Amino acid sequence: MLAELLFFLLLGIVAGTFAGLIPGIHTNLIGASLVPSLLFLNLEIEAVYLVVFVTSMAITQSFVDFVPSVFLGAPEGGTELSVLPGHQLLKKGEGYQAIVLACYGCLASVLFFGILAVPFIFLNQDFLDTAYGKIITFIPGLLILCSLYLISNEKKMLSAFWIFILSGLLGLTVLNMQSLQQSLLPLLTGLFGGSTLIMSLKDKTHIPPQKIAVPKKKLLKPLLGALIGSPLCGFLPGLGGGQAAIIGNTVLKTNTKGFLVLLGATNTLVMEISFIALYLISKTRTGAAVIIQQAVGVLDKNIFFLVIVTSLLAGIFSYFLTIKIAKIISKNIEKINYSALSITVLAFLVILITIISGFMGLVVLIVSTLTGIYSISMEVRRTNMMGCLIIPTIVLYLTM
Repeated sequence: MLAELLFFLLLGIVAGTFAGLIPGIHTNLIGASLVPSLLFLNLEIEAVYLVVFVTSMAITQSFVDFVPSVFLGAPEGGTELSVLPGHQLLKKGEGYQAIVLACYGCLASVLFFGILAVPFIFLNQDFLDTAYGKIITFIPGLLILCSLYLISNEKKMLSAFWIFILSGLLGLTVLNMQSLQQSLLPLLTGLFGGSTLIMSLKDKTHIPPQKIAVPKKKLLKPLLGALIGSPLCGFLPGLGGGQAAIIGNTVLKTNTKGFLVLLGATNTLVMEISFIALYLISKTRTGAAVIIQQAVGVLDKNIFFLVIVTSLLAGIFSYFLTIKIAKIISKNIEKINYSALSITVLAFLVILITIISGFMGLVVLIVSTLTGIYSISMEVRRTNMMGCLIIPTIVLYLTM
């Protein structure tokens, strides 16, 4: 059985690397197609192996995601804020350092999760279920307060509020389109990926030769910031790593490099806290948690412990893997025609979304891309566009 567990651990790392490097491919997409494919092929795989595969895939992607978000400007949800600070360093020839800094944060959160999660195994779940049942009525109010707090920290508060509302209306429309498959794919790809790629083309971004240098490890303040923001965003639906990073950075101010450490830590820690939420209150906060719940139903102590161990092993392996990939790309990126690469990625995303989500998915991609470009022109944080998920979540809980 150990050999099989290691096989699915490595398979998950491979899938997570693929999902992290290819814009538009996400663990949610792989997971959503995985279970139906297994049923179609009449394959029976023990649930415990699926848990190991999905956990290692999700953790690996949380590391590797930073490669395209820094070098291409095509981030997945949670890493969208790394586009600006990551590009700042990339244009200085320090793109490699940007990814290494994010990986420091990711690895620290994996190690912290290994320590934090074990005591939860021994908590009384009946008590937690009762407590969560009482807290759930406050979720819409908490989401509203968190959103207003984030908007209030913008220099252009009215513009930020308008972008939040606009993206929220877009999210409400798209997520209620019953016939649209994988609605989040064209929505988030347009808001955070397509818009950034088009702006890079417009600005004719030039990438200088990259320096392969190890950045200084100033981790204490950004990691403390991650511990402040991540638990709240990990348990509340609609909030992710980007929001956790802003909350943490608001409390404990840090510089550009420190913010990348903070973002790496929150991106991975929010994913890991979603596993804790699944175990403690049987609520899913990420696509990976949804797939695990579909595979095993209610998590018992043994499965949760397996998730902890898998996260640790996958995280340590992914740390070295991501840095190696970043080093290879950094040594060769100035040889690549950046405009041609951006156009290729855009074309790939259009084809992928058309295949998966059909013509309406293409329409959503165009509208969300235009919304993203408009947000960039308003000069506010692009995390305000996460209103596309937060507002529908608020509406859902208010109408329950």
